[in-house]
Amino acid sequence: MKRRNFLGLSLALSLPFSVRAQAYPSKPIRYIVPVAAGGGNDMIARVVTERWGRVLGQTFVVENQSGGGGVIASQATMRAPPDGYTLMQGYVATHGTNPATRKVPYDPIKDFTPIGMIGATPNVLIVNSQVPVKNMKEFIDYARKNPGKLSYGTAGQGSLTHMTMELFKQETGLYILHIPYRGIAPAINDLLGGQTQTMFPGLAAALQYIQTGRVRALAVTGSKRSSVLKDVPTMEELGFKGFDAMQWYGTVGPAGIPSDIVKRLNETQIATLKLPEMREKLLIEAVEPMPMSPEQFGQFIKNETKRWTALAKARNIQLEE
Repeated sequence: MKRRNFLGLSLALSLPFSVRAQAYPSKPIRYIVPVAAGGGNDMIARVVTERWGRVLGQTFVVENQSGGGGVIASQATMRAPPDGYTLMQGYVATHGTNPATRKVPYDPIKDFTPIGMIGATPNVLIVNSQVPVKNMKEFIDYARKNPGKLSYGTAGQGSLTHMTMELFKQETGLYILHIPYRGIAPAINDLLGGQTQTMFPGLAAALQYIQTGRVRALAVTGSKRSSVLKDVPTMEELGFKGFDAMQWYGTVGPAGIPSDIVKRLNETQIATLKLPEMREKLLIEAVEPMPMSPEQFGQFIKNETKRWTALAKARNIQLEE
């Protein structure tokens, strides 16, 4: 860090609590998104930061840093000065499944300051419309009577789509062959074409095919039914206790951001998520707002990392860097 920047940061951090809180933010905030521009993750960041900036009284500058499944963005955030002017949209891959399934050059807990949760979208168990089942019981019975006949596609090894189905297989003892793809789109295309028979994608990716009847939805993850798929039961309702695998999004910063700045960011983020228009905007990507305090979000990240790590060990899912 340059001497001038170091002295400026030191002065800012030495200011009294109330003075620093009133002074922040005095310049635009860099908001790193760990994926390429376009797509749901990026859209969520832009929708939220545009309105968050109005509430906070300062501009957010969205910066896409794709690569390494979020590793590049996570490292850039981790190494930034902890002054509240560099934040990142962490999500289930950067702070859940990736650390669980591969060696990453950061600690998802120790190297970051949790700011707050934005929201989450459930995963949904779907089957090709030609599979002769209409509900979860029929699906499990069919899979048991036809071992080796079913295969499932995913967005790749270690992805949430992979981990969620492996969790389901662990819970049921079913054998369903994994077919990894390079992304969710080709995986869904092969499901529609009948090359695979089932999968556990995020609801946003599957919704249009469910609504047109090209695939059949059997259950969603999460503790409550999705507001855009109200007739489909949750895994919890069907007896799978604690089966709440979700594609979630939240805000983190580098470790060591002063608590008064964290408090201001969290309070304004929550106020943003409560705006009447926000829920409607997020539901375009089937995302339900889930505001949390920094403490709640930090515990949430710990729980995510712990449970996906346990599953990866149990299912022997360990990927090379």
